[in-house]
Amino acid sequence: MLDLVTIGRISVDLYGQEIGKGLSDPQTFRKAVGGSPTNVAIGVARYGHKSAVVTGVGKDELGKYAINELKKFNVSTEFVSVVEGVTPIVVAGVKDPDNPEFVFYRQPQAPDVQIELTDKLKQAVDDAKIFWFTGSTLAAQPLASTVDSLLKSRENKEVIFDLDYRPSFWPNQDTASEKISAALKYATVAIGNLQECAVATKLAANLSAVDYAKALLKSGVRLAIVKGGPNGVLVADENSVTEIAGIRVTTRCGLGAGDAFGAAVVHGILSGWSPNESVAFANAAGAYVASQLMCSDAMPTEEQVRGLLN
Repeated sequence: MLDLVTIGRISVDLYGQEIGKGLSDPQTFRKAVGGSPTNVAIGVARYGHKSAVVTGVGKDELGKYAINELKKFNVSTEFVSVVEGVTPIVVAGVKDPDNPEFVFYRQPQAPDVQIELTDKLKQAVDDAKIFWFTGSTLAAQPLASTVDSLLKSRENKEVIFDLDYRPSFWPNQDTASEKISAALKYATVAIGNLQECAVATKLAANLSAVDYAKALLKSGVRLAIVKGGPNGVLVADENSVTEIAGIRVTTRCGLGAGDAFGAAVVHGILSGWSPNESVAFANAAGAYVASQLMCSDAMPTEEQVRGLLN
């Protein structure tokens, strides 16, 4: 049995290494495997749990690189498809560490959206302790239908929904809002920033974290987590609403902090921690990765996260 199965994006990320340099500037780049669900699976594996990512790469050298990196991080590659096409690339620059520039190269159709349902995949997801999916997985076929089928077969089990709204993946925000809000009924935990929560709940974009958390709980999730970046995070269930202050670090690159946060939430749930304990730990894990230049390579151990909390 796997502790965690995630589904969705994988890419080879090229990170600019010179802080203060944008993508239009001369700079050097360092390569790493990436993609939000991939990073979460890596982060959870770093805590010693058994994780797998359901995704796809192209029949190219970058695809081989991505699979080798997953193996290096002890993430199962059993459900990584190798298909005709090109492995996606993401290029990132850190002219502003708090708001890095990044460009997705995923055309004409990324291998990770070509995932189709199989009996073996369905069984693995049904058996896993936690299933993690993202809003972006609902944006393209056949992946969206595969995710829908997996969700429908996984009743009364832990499902974490990373709301993950990426405008470039959708024809418009209204379409994204319809698809993402409809999927909330399958989730037990919802995680998103203020913009993502507004899209998922179909509420105005200028409301408070408390407003969004209440709307998410009303949709049926047992736990709503609304991220506010350096300002902290709000965690709510039917019994309480708690604000957890941000942890101040010198930001080197904000990319990947949310993935580290998500992986730490999973670790807390698997460890039997309370929601507040899990989210406080996750808050520190996100801050840790924000203080690093890379993403998957920077996913922390529990000891490293505790170092920020103590």
